[in-house]
Parts: sequence; structure tokens; C-alpha cells
Amino acid sequence: MPAVGTFRVCAPGRPPFAAAVAEGVAEAVALPSVLVTMLGSLIEAWPRQIYTQPLVTTRFLGQRTTYVCDPGHIRGLMVDQAEALEREPFMLRALAPALGAGVLTADGDHWRRQRRTATPMFRPDRVRSFVPAMARAAAATRARWRDADPAGSERDILREMMRTTFDVIVATMVSGDPHLEVGPFGAAMDAYLGQTSWKIALEMLRAPAWVPHPGSRAGAEAVRYLRGEVARTIARRRSRGEPGSDLLGLLLQARDPETGAPLTEANLVDNLLTFVSAGHETTALALAWTFRVLAEHPEVEERVVAEMARLGADPESDPDSVDGLPYTRQVLLEVMRLYPPAPLIVRRTRAPVRLGDTVVPAGQSVHVPVYALHRHALLWDRPEAFDPGRFAPERAAARDRYAYLPFGAGPRVCIGMGLALTECLVVLATLLPAFRLRPVTAEMPAAQFRVTLRPRGGLTMRVAPRHGAGQGDGHGAEHGAEQGAAHAA
Repeated sequence: MPAVGTFRVCAPGRPPFAAAVAEGVAEAVALPSVLVTMLGSLIEAWPRQIYTQPLVTTRFLGQRTTYVCDPGHIRGLMVDQAEALEREPFMLRALAPALGAGVLTADGDHWRRQRRTATPMFRPDRVRSFVPAMARAAAATRARWRDADPAGSERDILREMMRTTFDVIVATMVSGDPHLEVGPFGAAMDAYLGQTSWKIALEMLRAPAWVPHPGSRAGAEAVRYLRGEVARTIARRRSRGEPGSDLLGLLLQARDPETGAPLTEANLVDNLLTFVSAGHETTALALAWTFRVLAEHPEVEERVVAEMARLGADPESDPDSVDGLPYTRQVLLEVMRLYPPAPLIVRRTRAPVRLGDTVVPAGQSVHVPVYALHRHALLWDRPEAFDPGRFAPERAAARDRYAYLPFGAGPRVCIGMGLALTECLVVLATLLPAFRLRPVTAEMPAAQFRVTLRPRGGLTMRVAPRHGAGQGDGHGAEHGAEQGAAHAA
């Protein structure tokens, strides 16, 4: 018998009639507990076999889903057979009310045109040019923490990182538009994401889109606010009479290659909202999880701080200084292995897909459960353990590229990957030398699926000045870092 509250594992393909009836009865009995689990966190409804087997097929309400955790099969799916895939209806139901048909939710030629339009914004040279703005946003957070209580205080670190990364997005994507406010924007994002589990569950139940559910009214109000705020940002830019060279400027100047028509107003809103919301949410989560994991491993934290002390310059004055943080980068990559901000890649087949000896027919769901892939018993030694050494160059080079997918894979790999990694390094290099963060509760928060991977109940930590980093920009903390490293040794 499957564990209570998880999807039932079944054989691939269509079962004989008698077996199908038996499966249907078993599903009906288990349905209430599975729904409760899904509404709490979808990843908790995955059967344990997903963490130990390369391919697992489950059945829910008569619909089959194949979970793919073999790197070779993932490449075959996401790269070689990408044209046979389309967006998963339940994720569209969760995201499209807010994000419309933007680059995250569109398919086909419409997606390709939007992707091409935004790509120049994320070239390595453009990302490097954003480093000073990233450093200023992080420095503002550092000053805010110091000024609020020089002796230290308890803070919701996820909310703090949302504010910091939102400031970065505003500075780089919309040239510092002062009217976009992080507080109401973040509250609207929380309200919207908080009810997406209901939208996913109702789509799986084949309920019409108009069916109300807990949080639906707050979600609809959040959509009106978010899309209205972004539309007002676009209008303010138009009123200047000059589009600018940031992401919003690129979107305003984009033209359809066949008709020469600009993006529609709705499509402008779709894409700018996608980049603003997804861009700051996922990066903030990576940072918040990193602070919490480092608190569990003070010896790793001290090594990171010592590396930062050796930089000799802060990222604002020397954008290339982030290249001097190879160990910090390993730490960040390992945290994103354990807590990938985007924990699930979902697709639906529009043509049959072959995965080794298994053929997934058209019209079925095929998922890459990134959270499970990163903790898979066949791919990782001690998969639950935190070990930044996994991403040392020689070990990383020996690993299959498709065993680690915090940014997805194939044509739809995250366009902002380089931006996110650089931003995380800049923020960490600004805050960690100045502050020591310690959890208020000893227990690690549970990971909760809310489209992204959030810490259940938030992430409150005590923020206190690090010894020896009382003044300056935090990069004069070398003496304190060396003392800490010696103590840890």
C-alpha cells in the first residue's frame, strides 16, 4: 500500500480493465488524504520511489504522470524532444491569471519571440554592469540593519531578502522607478502564491476555473494590484518619451519580425511582471536558505567570511571582485541543490516521448521533480548532507550536467541564471562580513511548495554585528574573520 497522502505508483501504459477498476477504487479511498497533502505542499505528495528510482509513473484521478530522475532521460526529454512538450495545464491555471502569456507561460513561436527580445538584457557583460546597483541595494540593507538596532535584532530573513532583491530588480529592470514599492508588491505576491495550491488541485480535479476556493478573492485582488502597478510603470516610462536601455526599454522597442508590430499592452505587462516577480522571488529564496544553512554549519560560514575578507575591494567599486569568491559560489550551489527555488519542472506531452524503454503517450504529464532529483539516492553520495565540496571544479566536472537543475534545462533554461548567481554573491559578500545570523528556532524549517520552494512559517533569524565589522563597508572585517576561523579550528 502507498503511504497515506501520496500519489499512487502504477505501471506505465494503459492497464487491463480489471486492474484499472481496482486502481480507481484505491484512488477514491485515498483521495481526501492526497488532497490535504497537496494543499499543504505538493512535493509531500510525491511517493518515496521518486527519490530512489530513475523513472516513476503515478496515477491521480485516472491521469498518469511520469517523473523523470535519470540525467540521460532528462536530456532526452528537455533537449532532444523539447518540441514534443507543452506547458502543464495545472501550472498555467496557477500562474496565467497573474503572468498572462509572458515568457514563463507562453509556448511555441510566441514564447520564442519574447525570449529573443529579453535575451540581450542577460548577456554576461550586462550582468557585470549591474553589479554596482546590486551592491548598493545590499549596502542599503546593511545600513538598515545597523541603524535599526546596533546590538542586533530578530528579522524575517526571507522578507528582508525579498526587499533587497526587489531593489535590485527595480534598479536594473526599470531604471530605479521610485514608484514601485516593495511592501505592497511583496504582500500581493504572498497573497497570490498562497492560493496557487488550490488552483493546482482544482485543475487536477477538472473543476471549472470559476469555482471559488480559499484565498481566491485575495488572489484576484493581488492580480489587479500587480498588473495595475506594472501597467502604471510602463505608462510612466512612455510619458518620458524615451524608452531607455533597460529591460522595459527593450520590451517597448521590440517588434514582431513578420508584422513589425510592437508588443501589445497586455503582453508588455505579462513580461515585465514575470521578470520583476520571478526575478526577485527566486533569488531572495536562494539567499534566505543560504543564510539559514550556513547557521547550521559555522565552520563553512567562517571559511566563506575569510574568503570575502581577502577580496580587497567591495563589489560596488570593483565588479570583477565577485570572481574571487569560488568557495562562496560552491556553498551557494550546494544550498540550491538542497533547496532549489524552482523545485519542479512540469510539462505535458503533445506527441509521444521515448525515455529509454518507456514511451509516454501524447496528452500525459511528464515532470522533472528537481527537489527529488537533487536528493536522489542514485545520483548523490549522502544526498541529505550539506557538502559544498560537491561543487569543487573537479567533482562538478565529473557529474552529469542533467543531475543538477536549479535553473532548468533545454531551450527554456532560466534566462536570468547568470544574473541570479552574481546577485547572490554580491549580497552575501556585503552582508556576511558585517553580520552573524543565527536561527531563533533550532529546527530547520520545512520546505513548502508554493510554485517556488518557501520555508514553511517564514525564516526568522537573529541578526547581530560580527565582531570586527563595526564600521566601513564590511570588507574591513579581516581581523574578525581570522579570529573566527581560528576559533572554529
